[in-house]
Amino acid sequence: MYYSDELVEEVRAKNNIVDVISGYVRIQKKGSNYFGLCPFHNEKSPSFSVSANKQMYYCFGCGAGGNVFTFLMEYENYSFQEAVKFLADRAGVSLPQEENTKQARARDSKRARLLEVNREAARYFYYQLRGKTGQAGLAYLQKRALSQETIHRFGLGFANVSGDDLTRYLKSKGYEDKLIQEAGLATCDEKYGTHDKFWNRVMFPIQDGNNRVIGFGGRVMGDGKPKYLNSPETMVFDKSRNLYGLNFARSSRAGNIILCEGYMDVIAMHQAGFNQAVASLGTAFTVGQAALLRRYAQEVILAYDSDGAGVNAALRAIGILKEAGLTGKVLNLEPCKDPDEFIKSQGAEAFRERLRQAENSFFFELRMLERDYDLTDPEAKTRFHREIAKKLCGFSEEVERENYIQAVAEKYHLGFENLRRLVRSYAAQTGYAQPAVRPRSGIQKKSSAQENRRKPQRLLLTWLAEEPSLYPKIRRYISPGDFTEELYCRIAQRLFEDLEKGEVNPAAVISLFEDEEQQRQAAEVFNTKLSDLSTRAEQEKAFHDILLSVKRMGVEEAGARAGTDVSALSRMIESKKALEELSKTHISLD
Repeated sequence: MYYSDELVEEVRAKNNIVDVISGYVRIQKKGSNYFGLCPFHNEKSPSFSVSANKQMYYCFGCGAGGNVFTFLMEYENYSFQEAVKFLADRAGVSLPQEENTKQARARDSKRARLLEVNREAARYFYYQLRGKTGQAGLAYLQKRALSQETIHRFGLGFANVSGDDLTRYLKSKGYEDKLIQEAGLATCDEKYGTHDKFWNRVMFPIQDGNNRVIGFGGRVMGDGKPKYLNSPETMVFDKSRNLYGLNFARSSRAGNIILCEGYMDVIAMHQAGFNQAVASLGTAFTVGQAALLRRYAQEVILAYDSDGAGVNAALRAIGILKEAGLTGKVLNLEPCKDPDEFIKSQGAEAFRERLRQAENSFFFELRMLERDYDLTDPEAKTRFHREIAKKLCGFSEEVERENYIQAVAEKYHLGFENLRRLVRSYAAQTGYAQPAVRPRSGIQKKSSAQENRRKPQRLLLTWLAEEPSLYPKIRRYISPGDFTEELYCRIAQRLFEDLEKGEVNPAAVISLFEDEEQQRQAAEVFNTKLSDLSTRAEQEKAFHDILLSVKRMGVEEAGARAGTDVSALSRMIESKKALEELSKTHISLD
């Protein structure tokens, strides 16, 4: 749905960014801005800034930034149109009703259309399970002791044995082959044409945190391969940044999240009352998924399979959780293999007791490590103790390290001072205990020819936004056309229009862009740090150099494009004259 610039600006202006963000992130006022821990990357010192004056946020750690629309797009995974709708409802702004016409649907974003076709496919699978052709799938789910209420709640369905049922159904609803394939619901080859990706499978709709179907998992009936088949990655389905069951778990008040491996584990736990359970989507647990969990809980309990593969997966996940600043614990499921089996055989109350007894992840790592050593052999026992010391060096905070030294010494009867000396000795030999310098998540800036061209343009826009009084002094020399980067050119055009009217509205400038990455780059323009120059003369020279650099690039770009066009050549000549005049002109910053 298209919304006019005026309407978008009205919605933005009626939603104070400080009020909106404080509903998601704990921020405190410091000076003229608000600061808190960034929700988009792991950090211990607040670098996430929210400006009430600019109506913008910016993280000086990872570079995430934008206006109130951008925040919802990043945090809630909304499209631009969805963010506008959400904030319009919040502020009581009426939006035009969407026309249900072919032309209106054609205007919709690809993302919205993918979500729409996924929703229709989920509806189709749901009804197939309850029909004659879905009896095998329904029998399988009933055999797994799922109630009708649970089957309904998770929207479980069935893909028929026939290889093109879904495709024919979706095409009858007006969806074209290309869209069905882009959604990962069908494939195409010369022999069979367009045909269903999923067939003869119980279907598990995968929903994002806002209950929108973004993909599917399918469990084959019988002995077919693969046993579980997932949707491929699409514009709306990123396996590394979503979790199965999170749409329910996000509203749980359990105080923790239970992370497991499979769809059936999640469903079994929810049915038993543990509605904080989620699962990764057929891949190993990722950094992106850890960042997602950090929004909803501080403690994550790993409920992986108790076999060797599950143990290895848990050990990998522990490191990721620690890096994300989350507390990890490990659930002991023995003698059962997985949560589903445990709940069926031992019951919900026994599972609840196991949750209460979940093991500290560090001690779980030590217990797994201990299996590699014969502790009846003094030499092996010494090597094990050295490995413990090595792992204790991994705690960069002294208080945390001291607490763990004390706990480990008590558990393994080592003596606190003995273990502490061993840790210090190991750290002195290897330098291992130095606080880790972690690369910041997000955009890593690299020096390049392109960046060298962008920087002066970005600095000039920043300077003008910070000191609007400079604009009248330079407008005869510079124009939006001198900005060679398309994004900066659009920003300059809007900013210069505002400056002509004697105003600066950074948040409105960001709304020019619907793409999340472009909004981030626009936000960077208004948060670029200007060099700390000690004297006014140095500042004036720096400003003049930046202005000259931008104008020079504009002239070069105009020359490259002019060709034999007489009017373009004329404009280029005028630009050269302006450049020559600018090079001889002193511009005061006072």
